[in-house]
Amino acid sequence: MSPRLPAARRDALRRRLLAWYLENRRDLPWRRTRDPYRIWLSEAMLQQTRVDTVIPYYERFISRFPDVQALADAEEQDVLKAWEGLGYYSRARNLRRAAACVVDRHGGELPRDPDALRALPGVGPYTAGAIRSIAFDEPAAIVDGNVRRVLSRWIAEPELAERDAWTLAGQLVPGPHPGDFNQALMELGATVCTPRAPLCPTCPVRTLCAAAASGHPEAFPAPRRRPAVRAVSAVSGALRSRRDGRWLLLRRPSKGLLGGLWETPSVAGDSTATLVDELRERTGIESRPGRDLGEVRHAFTHRALTLRVVELEHRGGRLRARDGEARWCSRSEVDALPLSRLVRKLIALVDADGGY
Repeated sequence: MSPRLPAARRDALRRRLLAWYLENRRDLPWRRTRDPYRIWLSEAMLQQTRVDTVIPYYERFISRFPDVQALADAEEQDVLKAWEGLGYYSRARNLRRAAACVVDRHGGELPRDPDALRALPGVGPYTAGAIRSIAFDEPAAIVDGNVRRVLSRWIAEPELAERDAWTLAGQLVPGPHPGDFNQALMELGATVCTPRAPLCPTCPVRTLCAAAASGHPEAFPAPRRRPAVRAVSAVSGALRSRRDGRWLLLRRPSKGLLGGLWETPSVAGDSTATLVDELRERTGIESRPGRDLGEVRHAFTHRALTLRVVELEHRGGRLRARDGEARWCSRSEVDALPLSRLVRKLIALVDADGGY
């Protein structure tokens, strides 16, 4: 049976939480607007990313792409460059694709209809609920990690299922100021009802919280078992043109990890022979392994990568690449391309060796 909060308790939770939020909310740039585009952008950026990290990216992105039309008109490479370093690059690609849909199908205005909103690339139930409640003042629920934790503690349910969390959120959001209420839920989870050492004495709803009453709020929700981090290895080659010293970079496929970003030639494993063969197959460039330049380590969500970096000596061949998937770049051109943190680390390693 789905959990249900009595009406009197729901009303008390809403009233206290809203009053607390209006007095204690952080002054964040996306909270100074009701513009659906800016709220949508902030919610996309905030997924799995800390607020302090997002703020400068948000402000730069808005300066570069101030509205849906500007984002729809942008080249993918420009959008990825503005997103560089924020991670989870599918968010940026989906934003641009969705912006084009909004322009083509909805006259440049984000749709209020929930089905039309959910049909946009990258817009799931959480993002749709945030846009509808915050921008359009509609009673649409949201559930993220912070909200699920708060709800789990309010009812002292250690194994609160995702479906049940949405049910509870849906019971709570109807009423005055649904957008403020949803933001208050997230704010409470981010600043007070934290995963470890929650600040229960300062919580505005502590007398209504079953987990606080139990004396063990950190037991809710029960810890989830995280997938083991898998160690993986790869080898990458720093290759310069014999004629003018420019460096060869390849663009990753648009879909998948780090999609659309640029990198030095790389292959999984530790075989430089495979690296040379795949480079020839993909680009027509002949090379041979040179010096080892060192290693770069980088952590992805469930993978710990060790990247061995080698110098590749240019032996000839004419560059062939479909759709601009490879290019020779001067150092200034390298810096202008969208690169991952991993490739930035690699470039720093080569710089230290004097390679650039």
